[in-house]
Amino acid sequence: MELKDKKVLIVGLARTGVAVARFLVRAGAQVTVTDMAEEEALAESLAALADLEIGYELGRHVPYSFLMADLIVVSPGVPMDIKPLVMARAQKRRVVSEVELASWFITAPMVAITGTNGKTTTTTLTGEIFRACGLSTFVGGNIGNPLIELASSGEQVERVVVELSSFQLEGVESFRPQVAVLLNLTEDHLDRYASFQEYIDAKLRIFQNQGPEDFAVLNMDDPLVAGCAGRLAARVFPMSRLAELAEGISYRDGFITFAHRGRVLRFGTEGFRLKGVHNLDNIMASLAATLLMRCDGDCAYAAVSSFKGLPHRMEFVAEIDGVAWYEDSKGTNVGSVVKSLESFDSGITLIAGGKDKGGSYQPLAPLVAERVSHLVLIGEARERMNEALGGLTDTYLAASLEDAVECARRRTEPGGVVLFSPACSSFDMFKNYEERAERFKALVRGAQGKGRA
Repeated sequence: MELKDKKVLIVGLARTGVAVARFLVRAGAQVTVTDMAEEEALAESLAALADLEIGYELGRHVPYSFLMADLIVVSPGVPMDIKPLVMARAQKRRVVSEVELASWFITAPMVAITGTNGKTTTTTLTGEIFRACGLSTFVGGNIGNPLIELASSGEQVERVVVELSSFQLEGVESFRPQVAVLLNLTEDHLDRYASFQEYIDAKLRIFQNQGPEDFAVLNMDDPLVAGCAGRLAARVFPMSRLAELAEGISYRDGFITFAHRGRVLRFGTEGFRLKGVHNLDNIMASLAATLLMRCDGDCAYAAVSSFKGLPHRMEFVAEIDGVAWYEDSKGTNVGSVVKSLESFDSGITLIAGGKDKGGSYQPLAPLVAERVSHLVLIGEARERMNEALGGLTDTYLAASLEDAVECARRRTEPGGVVLFSPACSSFDMFKNYEERAERFKALVRGAQGKGRA
């Protein structure tokens, strides 16, 4: 789309909205930004755009602006079903996400990664492998920098790796990655979607524009992911931690095997610094994506072997009086916590809870009954979690995160593990999962030397 002199409406002024606005103004568009937040709450974003000629409609959405726009760009945090957007689409206004807009101006080969869990680790590791193999690489999307920042910079890169949320995928039209990865599908964001199927459909949009020369990397251990294989136009490249594959990438007896059109590579996993069963999936997905795009096996293996993982995802905090404390604040949904619990055999004190997202907690029940010695619940969701899980093990409803850490310190026996993996978002008590994580780690460090008495 030619942007010069076009009327473009940006819906949502967070970091992505700011980046989109700067790009569009430079492209010669007539830009208006609308956000339901008031000017005071948006002061930081407004300051970042103070040097640009932009119209603002704050504290409200003006229907006329939606109907008169040539293009509407929606930030990830804005639901696509709000009334002004529904009305605009009914009147044939063009409504896209920032990722879609950015893709019009990016020519480098792209890997796009989605799934309920593991996206950020897989995206980061994929970028690390490309760079280790000597390829200039942009990593962004739902992680770090918005994709539009690459288009705005004019930087010429050899590879692009983009993490995509279901929200971002709702607004794609022609977006087409050379390799698209779907890691898993479990209930999430049911506070935003009318049904689990609606959430799945949003995720599957990552494949909608791929052709037979593109690749779809699918985790065949997940029945919902495997079930979509027959509907895709791209070449399906399967991955499995549970079954050996003659064609694809799979794990057995301490080795990952990549097999594609006669090219077979084997990677021993013993020296990997990234631990946990869920991370085997993430590693296999990263290796599949990069090796399919012709990376050298040796440099890929070196990058994986040296990768430590990300903050706030199964991060070891400290060992205190024989108890290991792990911070997993990025575990914001049930499927993520299932993977985290699978990483320990028994003796777990699980601290969970936060803002409820509307999904079922029942998938946690078998692991809680089998492996969790103590369950400590916090936040808005604690009562509903207690109803679903409280009868399965020793359970305590804490008044705060401070109370939860103190309870875990007193109850966990030496040799046990305290795992902070909330299965909920943070917004009832904290600004984001990072702030929640840092608060937990500070409390753990403050518990050193207190003992269990």
